[in-house]
Amino acid sequence: MSRTMRILKKPITCTLISIFFGFLFASVILKFTGYNPIQCMTVIFNAIFSRPKFITNVIIKSTPIILTGLSVAFAFKTGLFNIGAEGQYIAATIASTVVGIMFDLPAVLQVPLVVLSGVFAGAVWGAFIGFLKAKFGIHEVITSIMLNWITLYLCNYVVNTERFHQPESNSTYPINKSGLTMILYDWKFSENGQEVLKNNQLLNDILLKTDLNVGFLIAVIAAIVVSVVLYKTSKGYELRAVGLNAHAAKYAGISVNKSIMYSMIFAGALSGLAGALSVTGSSAHSIHVLSMFENNGFNGLAVALIAGSSPLGCIFSGLMFSGLIYAGQSLQFKVGAPSEIVNIMIGIIVFFVALTQIIPVLVDRFTRRRHENAK
Repeated sequence: MSRTMRILKKPITCTLISIFFGFLFASVILKFTGYNPIQCMTVIFNAIFSRPKFITNVIIKSTPIILTGLSVAFAFKTGLFNIGAEGQYIAATIASTVVGIMFDLPAVLQVPLVVLSGVFAGAVWGAFIGFLKAKFGIHEVITSIMLNWITLYLCNYVVNTERFHQPESNSTYPINKSGLTMILYDWKFSENGQEVLKNNQLLNDILLKTDLNVGFLIAVIAAIVVSVVLYKTSKGYELRAVGLNAHAAKYAGISVNKSIMYSMIFAGALSGLAGALSVTGSSAHSIHVLSMFENNGFNGLAVALIAGSSPLGCIFSGLMFSGLIYAGQSLQFKVGAPSEIVNIMIGIIVFFVALTQIIPVLVDRFTRRRHENAK
């Protein structure tokens, strides 16, 4: 097989081809609707990269979808479809908010308590889905969808309880300040901090005009941990074996039911981590009444698909996804083009990611035909 053919068969090549076609088709749509594609793409680029504030906001907004993308990707690798990442995310925001309001410990205790309560809530939601799948054979997609809606209304119930509801608002009280994971939060609002930031435009742009927090760093560490667990441990090998062929794995002595439970607990915990870090790291540090899903979990599906279920790939696809969503607002404001064009672009990219799975098949067929003709 030639070097070109080997490159074409690589998953990263398929993803890059998909991204190219996503931008190409979006440009065609913009042209046919009367907008200048080059101008629109320039606006998107500038909305992401022209200021430190914009870059920082893209990174901040990528954190939850990287983690929910990891959750979905991990489940994919183990043969499960975790469409319940949205519900697990919401469950975590509820748990973290409730704990963050009820307790006010020193930060060294409060932060782990609030974050781990969210992780635990997500893991419990995932465990329930895994239990129903392992014990009764109920498909995880069905139970996940039902739990998503249950969690949404549970969130609204908690928001409207007297203990947590903030008067004259549609949200809860914010969590106590000791539970925040924002970087230099106290310092940047102090007199010394204000004086330093006043004379440093770069730091002023990053610290004062964004919710800079440690979430992205944790998401990167989580991606590395997931990659190590899947590819460098015996448990990861067992989970992937069940995902590839559950019957063969069972014949080899691997407990399929336990693997399903482990997978969904781990996946739920990752979505839970996303929810916890959203509450502790981004304003308004509370939960509010939901009339519909906010799509942090559902966007994780697209992130995982674009990444080809690669844990490390979720970092880059999450950043790209976040950048496009963030830039979509500027597209409508500066050019007048509908921000929905960004959603169309993302949808096309995901479509071509699925479609490009046939590239390796076509490459193999072309190679075989070439060898036959050579004979």
